[in-house]
Amino acid sequence: MTARSDDRPDADALLARLNEETARAARGRLKLFFGASPGVGKTYAMLAEARRLQDQGVDVLVGVVETHGRQDTARLLEGLEVLPRRAVEHRGGVLQEFDLDAALAREPGVLLVDELAHTNAPGSRHPKRWQDVLEVLAVGIDVYTTVNVQHLESLNDVIGGITGVQVRETLPDRVFDQADEIVLVDLPADDLLQRLRDGKVYLPEQAERAVQNFFRKGNLLALRELALRRTADRVDTQMRTFRGTQSGGAAWKARDAMIVGVGPAEGNDTVVRSAARLAAALDAPWHAVYVETPALQRLPETRRRSILATLKLAQELGAQTATVGAPEAAAAIVDYARRNNLGKLVVGRAPVRSGLRGLLSRLRRPLADRATALAPDLDLVVVTRDEAPPALEAPEDSGRDGLPLRGYAGALGISGAVALVASLVHPRLDLANIVMLFLLGVVAAAMTLGRGPAVMAAVVNVLAFDFLFVPPRFSFAVHDVQYTLTFAVMLIVGLVIGQLTARLRYQARVASAGEERARRLFEMARELGTALGPEQVAEIGERFVADAQRSKAAVVVLDESEALALPKARAGHPEMDLAIARWTVDRGEPAGVGTDTLPAASSLYLPLKAPMRTRGVLVVQPSNPRVLMIPEQRRLLETCAALIAIALERVHFVTIAQRTLVDMESERLRNSVLAALSHDLRTPLTALVGLAETLARETAGSAVNLHAQALHDQARRTAALVDKLLEMARLEAGRVELHQDWQSMEELVGSAIKSLELTLQPMDTRVRADDGVQRDDRARGKEARRADDGMARIEIDLPADLPLVRCDGVLVERVLVNLIENAVKYTPAGSPIRLSAGARGDFIEVAVEDRGPGLPPGREAAIFDKFTRGNPESVVPGVGLGLAICRAIVEAHGGTIRGEQRSGGGARFVFTLPAGVPPSIEPEPELHAVGT
Repeated sequence: MTARSDDRPDADALLARLNEETARAARGRLKLFFGASPGVGKTYAMLAEARRLQDQGVDVLVGVVETHGRQDTARLLEGLEVLPRRAVEHRGGVLQEFDLDAALAREPGVLLVDELAHTNAPGSRHPKRWQDVLEVLAVGIDVYTTVNVQHLESLNDVIGGITGVQVRETLPDRVFDQADEIVLVDLPADDLLQRLRDGKVYLPEQAERAVQNFFRKGNLLALRELALRRTADRVDTQMRTFRGTQSGGAAWKARDAMIVGVGPAEGNDTVVRSAARLAAALDAPWHAVYVETPALQRLPETRRRSILATLKLAQELGAQTATVGAPEAAAAIVDYARRNNLGKLVVGRAPVRSGLRGLLSRLRRPLADRATALAPDLDLVVVTRDEAPPALEAPEDSGRDGLPLRGYAGALGISGAVALVASLVHPRLDLANIVMLFLLGVVAAAMTLGRGPAVMAAVVNVLAFDFLFVPPRFSFAVHDVQYTLTFAVMLIVGLVIGQLTARLRYQARVASAGEERARRLFEMARELGTALGPEQVAEIGERFVADAQRSKAAVVVLDESEALALPKARAGHPEMDLAIARWTVDRGEPAGVGTDTLPAASSLYLPLKAPMRTRGVLVVQPSNPRVLMIPEQRRLLETCAALIAIALERVHFVTIAQRTLVDMESERLRNSVLAALSHDLRTPLTALVGLAETLARETAGSAVNLHAQALHDQARRTAALVDKLLEMARLEAGRVELHQDWQSMEELVGSAIKSLELTLQPMDTRVRADDGVQRDDRARGKEARRADDGMARIEIDLPADLPLVRCDGVLVERVLVNLIENAVKYTPAGSPIRLSAGARGDFIEVAVEDRGPGLPPGREAAIFDKFTRGNPESVVPGVGLGLAICRAIVEAHGGTIRGEQRSGGGARFVFTLPAGVPPSIEPEPELHAVGT
């Protein structure tokens, strides 16, 4: 019976889970010892687990552990390797910090890092210790660490309200959620207080203060509940993840998704943290959106920085952030929610206040009501926003932002000019037409100066019209009551026209900015598409990024040796640190200003990640670092980096394609020439060899015999070279057919040795029997003896049970001859050449080793190219074709060949051939004598 389609696992979910498991396998495991408060025994439990692992043979290293004077904890450190700490000077003192570089160099199996939320000393690579831990995990080292519930960012404000203490050292919840294993170290409140009184947590004088402040029983109970709930949420997530891996997991409903609106009011951090907790509880993705309306553009700089800081906090808590330009916040949020399929809206509500401020706030329609009216299908979550959160430290004084006096002064100037023009044309125009002139002035103020100046222009124009033109003139008294209606209509029309004009002006500016970004990206992509070299790509990228971001920019490209090629110094280049750039390339992550890695740097380093690999670094030094915190600007910069990386990769592959095409044409031409030459030279060389041999025989015993013999040897060597050229040409042309049959490797080796008997000593042949003991091969009747006449000596090591191999015997023999000849050329006189073979899985591996100078470092693969020699200036004869022929023959058989350095000196060439399954040999029937 077939299963229903509803019960089938989702292919996309399986692929996503496979990718996640692959990524987890490449990184180290994070084990987190979690507690409700200090003193519950997290560090003690971590050290106890470390000692247990060490007893099992695991390499354990203590990166940093704080004992706080607890003797029981300190005793557990005995016998564990402790990493020396790094001394950092700070404000006239010396701080002892965790040494990240030493831990990475040591590469332990398990690293212990206490107090995960600790803030590092200024000047460290990362501001927080949890960022150090993430870098350690990225290289595959397992980490054990500890953290308290009050250090979780999403619970920071809740715990601050319970205990009255604002915790400054926090870590994002995503780090907590990424832990592979969480161990809850729990202790009842009464037991913890007793430990505190016994001096097992703090020193006596510190313990007394702790009991009166943080360690009150009510606080401990609340913290314990939060820790248990957070651990329970984690277990629930693991349970649902496990159910998702089962056959029925694909039938679950889609996850909830949320959007939280970030406004200009104070206390948005509370709303963001509440949304993060809700998203964690629902296991839902969430977005944080700030809508910049025309009115919000006039916010002071301090308020704008506060909004950007809130967006950054939301991003650290796991949200996707965005800044949207729109005339009305509620409509923009609803539109964003529908476009991104977000079903829950989280908004903040200010506490009810008394007085005029409270009355004005009640007159304004809340954002929640407006959003609900526009989208009744959205689930609404309202969070109380505390506009005056307690702070233990005084905020930084950023100065007072001045009012836009120029705009209002311009509005007064426009009103005065309209009044002057109206006074000049008053005798010829009716009052109705004069009103049109004043309304035109309001439109002009709205178009050029904005909403506020337009409102002031409308009010001033009404007063000027009344004072200058309504009888009695030059007085604000009105004799005709109908003019009151005129004033009201004039004011209302002026305000509406000014509002609509300012809104259209703002929308036009937003659209113009978006069009400008799209135009810049289009022009950049168009110019990058015509670039022919990395230098052109770098110049185009630097120019566009510097223009778009109003900053200094530089593109640092990796050269062929994987080194960063510094561009030529120019006036517009930023300050660069090669160490940071190298780290960015190696990690593939941004660093520098605006990031969590080395944020004190003056420049931002973005990796140029192309589809295949990282191609370099984009360095940007902004004139205003605040710009990098705006999500749209950051995404624009990342898009530029992606375009530059793709262009660099395109140029790289175009260069490779052109080089390959030239090589192919050169190779085709060379093969044609070689084939023609070898055919034309083969016949006369054959005749020359025969004549030289005849001459050597006829002059035997005479004085000229030595010259005749030398002529014969040179003729044979030249004929052999021509044979190699012809053979290489046939192999390259693909005209060689393999005549494969089951061959004995021992016979192939013997045949190759026999063809080289003029240059080899008698062999020292050793055959390994089934018991692994080496014995002399007496059947061959050849014993090893030291060469004293300058000839090479070969040692053969073949197992007795080596299976047959299916190959072309003639061609494989040629491979053996070429490898042995090559070894003979470079082996000193009297040094042995070793030939061995053995079965390696599905292949037969054959190795030829010599005691010569070895292979040139870094050219182990290049020596198999045609006409390539290890030392081009060597006096040893040869043109570099023997190894190329070997590679062509071996690869035609489906095997591989490689060259490597021999341990102890010399070179070692290894080639493999598919083993296959030899045919079974049936035993011959026994013959029985028949008597008569």
